[in-house]
Amino acid sequence: MITVLDSPAVASAHWSDLIDELDRWRAEGRIATLWWRDDDAIAPSQRLDNLLAVARGVPVALAVIPALAESGLADWVERYAPSSVRILQHGWHHADHGTAGKKSEFPSSRSPDAARADLAAGRIRLTALFGTRALAVLAPPWNRFAEAFLPLLTEADITAISRITPRRSAYPAPGVFEANVHVDLVAWRGDRGFVGQTTALGQLVGHLRARRCGNADAGEPTGILTHHLVQDEATGAFLGQLVKVLGHHPAAKWLDVEEVFAPAVGGIAHRERV
Repeated sequence: MITVLDSPAVASAHWSDLIDELDRWRAEGRIATLWWRDDDAIAPSQRLDNLLAVARGVPVALAVIPALAESGLADWVERYAPSSVRILQHGWHHADHGTAGKKSEFPSSRSPDAARADLAAGRIRLTALFGTRALAVLAPPWNRFAEAFLPLLTEADITAISRITPRRSAYPAPGVFEANVHVDLVAWRGDRGFVGQTTALGQLVGHLRARRCGNADAGEPTGILTHHLVQDEATGAFLGQLVKVLGHHPAAKWLDVEEVFAPAVGGIAHRERV
């Protein structure tokens, strides 16, 4: 899944830079919020087990491909996944319908009727499989979704979208909330291994700094993006250290997924708590 970050990332950073940035948040009496999204889930696997083991209880949003999702994944989520794990809709079939060289399941060249049908089918399928764990949130494959199709989301009972790079608006369309990811740990243009510690920390520190300094939406939590199906040992080691560092800093907080999308799916989260 090739993505190009245009986030305000610094060229590179180290763990000391992250701690220094968090210290600045603390000095200003603020909390740096973060969230975690993992894409392309379709079935239970050892790689998925490993991901949650590394997370150590940190809430994770699994972006599931509806048309390919196996019933066994729903059983696994119900039996083994922490209650904080939530399901997002990763398109419909993860099929490329793009015509301009960039992969997209929902390019502007597609028929609106076909796009609407796929969105609705995906929502129905995930709700049937995962019940209230399936939030009304679309994480489009390749993080691409035609702006002209945003109004179709509410017609398919989807009230939020998650793409990549800092959002321009919390509501890109009436009734549609947006919360994106900003740190992609996979080197898609390389060997699909870990993007590298200094690069990953550069993306992370860059977005946190931009939020703190007013160069990005301060209310948008910083999103970490993983792909368990291609996650290597180096990525796992980085995530383990990240969870440890953030867990020990008083100015850092991982958000539950329903907190991230509360403006759009708060009713779902409330019903589940009652």
